[in-house]
Amino acid sequence: MRTQASLGSIGRLVSGDSDDPFSLLGPHRIRERDRSAVAVRAFLPRARQAWVLHEGERGASPMRCIHPAGVFEAICPHEDDPANFRYRLRIDAANGESMTQHDPYAFPPLLSDYDLYLFGEGKHLDLHRRLGAQRRSIDGIEGTNFAVWAPNARAVSVIGDFNQWDSRRHPMRKHAANGIWELFVPEVAPGCTYKFAVRQQHGGIVEKADPFGFAAEVPPRSASVVADLERYSWQDGEWLDRRRRWNYLHEPISIYEVHLG
Repeated sequence: MRTQASLGSIGRLVSGDSDDPFSLLGPHRIRERDRSAVAVRAFLPRARQAWVLHEGERGASPMRCIHPAGVFEAICPHEDDPANFRYRLRIDAANGESMTQHDPYAFPPLLSDYDLYLFGEGKHLDLHRRLGAQRRSIDGIEGTNFAVWAPNARAVSVIGDFNQWDSRRHPMRKHAANGIWELFVPEVAPGCTYKFAVRQQHGGIVEKADPFGFAAEVPPRSASVVADLERYSWQDGEWLDRRRRWNYLHEPISIYEVHLG
């Protein structure tokens, strides 16, 4: 199917080997019949049909399947900056289900240049607030920003119950200077389980729990769990009160051992 997208970029995406899915997916400015327009592309392996729903309007642009693996594209009339083009995706799945969702590839990276600089210098003191699964709201859209350090990976995807554990669905963007991979996924709420699917240099894929995760499943299950600490109700007030009266030099201690894999 005719498209202005790079065939090489499409090939890397559908093979799970892309470290920059944003160069292909999401909104992109193009010239169509001597006029500016926006090409919206999405990788929807389970979709039968898809549309771009124009935010604030009643119009919808049907998406064409430009690759049999499930890469879709719509050309939408829009002469402004693609970053200002607001839309959602309507998807009719092959199993008969229909859904409407915001496009993860329409959002900018949330890690700042200063965060990346401090990380590179080894001086970032708040990594637990940047890496892992962080609840975020962008322009009123709630979701979770996933970030993980995997400097030797060829590609990384976030997988979970929100995408049927399908590593094709949410490939992440690599910050090449320091090996951090990042993706904001709208509508992923506290309680969702997830892991990172890491494609190694030899091509194999391993699924990893989140080393910065705030919560995890009870063994033998091993997935991480999205948590919102700002809304968590701590139940340790009585214990903290007692601790202030302890003489820790005369109290027993507990030693825990952790194996990070």
